[in-house]
Amino acid sequence: MQGLILKDLGRRFGAVDAVRDVNIELQPGEFLSLLGPSGCGKTTTLRMIAGFLAPTSGSIILDGVEVSSPRGSLPPEKRGMSMIFQSYAIWPNMTVAQNVAFGLNLRKLDKAEIRRRTGEMLEAVRLNALADRYPSELSGGQQQRVALARALVIRPKLLLLDEPLSNLDASLREDMRFEIKRIHDEFRITSVYVTHDQSEAMVTSDRIAVINQGRVEQIDTPYEIYTKPRTRFVAGFIGRTNQITGRRGAQGVDFDGFTLPGAAFTGAEPEVFISVRPQSLHLSAEEPVTDNALKLKGTIAGRAFLGETWDYVFRSDAGLELRITARPHEVYALGAPVWARASSDQVVQIL
Repeated sequence: MQGLILKDLGRRFGAVDAVRDVNIELQPGEFLSLLGPSGCGKTTTLRMIAGFLAPTSGSIILDGVEVSSPRGSLPPEKRGMSMIFQSYAIWPNMTVAQNVAFGLNLRKLDKAEIRRRTGEMLEAVRLNALADRYPSELSGGQQQRVALARALVIRPKLLLLDEPLSNLDASLREDMRFEIKRIHDEFRITSVYVTHDQSEAMVTSDRIAVINQGRVEQIDTPYEIYTKPRTRFVAGFIGRTNQITGRRGAQGVDFDGFTLPGAAFTGAEPEVFISVRPQSLHLSAEEPVTDNALKLKGTIAGRAFLGETWDYVFRSDAGLELRITARPHEVYALGAPVWARASSDQVVQIL
């Protein structure tokens, strides 16, 4: 098993490059999310993997076999893949068990084998007690689990998921993220998941490919994507962050109200961009005595209590505004004079 390889993959619609030079290598059993805003090219990439669209450049290789390129493409039904859509697409006139067994019946397996594999899969997705119900008698989350069971029961080489939780309410979406993760960890089927929801990608994925304007900006583990974003787009799209611009000077890199050592940054461009997460910044009424990479004096310019945290807007004496997340007991009044600080390991250079 060699997994999935996207090599210099591209798709053009007229004069528009919807997908450009995408290079991804997915190991067998890995769960990869394609994450990005609407129109970034993630669904186009998924449709090319599925065989619904042919690439205009590059190739798609599955288990060592080229399945798509401008020279020709293997039809979707011959790729050994399963796909789960936003709309579930389960048969309303079939029971849960009949829906799950549908793909096995098409493959003309022995009836005893169909019953065994259907029963095992219904148990895996915790629907064995609902085997005789029809889709109209199920909740949205239960219908999504039926779609997942139907896709997995045929043991595909690759599982494709196209924003499968977008039709669920917020609390159910949160539950289903962990359900998808649990089921993937049990079966270890190589999976590609398309979403614009960063929380879904963070919970379910082994790695995330962040896509912007048809290109992969960064591909890494959820932890690395969040803590070490490489570009301004990734830093801003994955969670909230403070992006600060500085200029190289004689004593280091000068930002509004503070200077950092030039040796801490790569490159030779005159401008330097850094990302500091709100929870990486800390407030205090007194000047910090510890040596911090970033230390600023200012005031509280705005605040909102969110229950588990305070969301503060800090304005430095030099005019720099920062978002800062603090614990519930760290209460500062509007206009209060405060200090903001962050350690050097929380300051990340971005491109």
